[in-house]
Amino acid sequence: MAKFNKIDTISIIRSTGIVPVFYYGDFSVAKKVVKACYDGGIRAFEFTNRGDGADEVFKELIAYVRKECPEMALGAGTILDAGTASAYIQAGADFLVSPCTVDEIIPLANRRGVPYCPGCGTVTEIVHAIEKGCDLVKIFPAGNVGGPSFVKNVRGPLPWVMFMATGAVEPTEENLSAWAASGVTAVGMGSKLFPKAAIASGDWAAITELCRSSLAWFHPGK
Repeated sequence: MAKFNKIDTISIIRSTGIVPVFYYGDFSVAKKVVKACYDGGIRAFEFTNRGDGADEVFKELIAYVRKECPEMALGAGTILDAGTASAYIQAGADFLVSPCTVDEIIPLANRRGVPYCPGCGTVTEIVHAIEKGCDLVKIFPAGNVGGPSFVKNVRGPLPWVMFMATGAVEPTEENLSAWAASGVTAVGMGSKLFPKAAIASGDWAAITELCRSSLAWFHPGK
């Protein structure tokens, strides 16, 4: 069962603004990455279902987060079918994310009170997701579908939609300021936030600092 209810989880994502997107097959490394992000001020984290044993790592990770990072909402990403969604909800996921809109996941997530953030790349897909009952829409791949200008233009006719842009998000002042100015609610950030050299050397402080500086640069609505 999820620790946070649906309203609390959405509130956490809105308040933290930056959602790291990460997968690693070794729990001992994954937990250090999550803690480094938490120490940097991050309060929502997406662990992706992208490798063998991802679900088992997630189960260990959710237990760790509940104890060591109690203010963090831990979600599961790359969820592509209802069966997988159900398994991650049962494991305790606070939210679910997909690269596309999977209609069969929406009623399942709504029944369980777990926010589902589907990937959309067109206005039609965005409206479809909202009509089906999604509270937060993922713009993906954000850089390819038009970047910050796409979100800014879509928010003209759809100002009430909450967007999380993922793809082409970088931990720089210029990039994050542009996304914030576009009107997104949050951004998902992957590999740029986790330099391979830092992971290989165990330089968790470097990841913490990237998170801290990124949060300082991202001010949606300002």
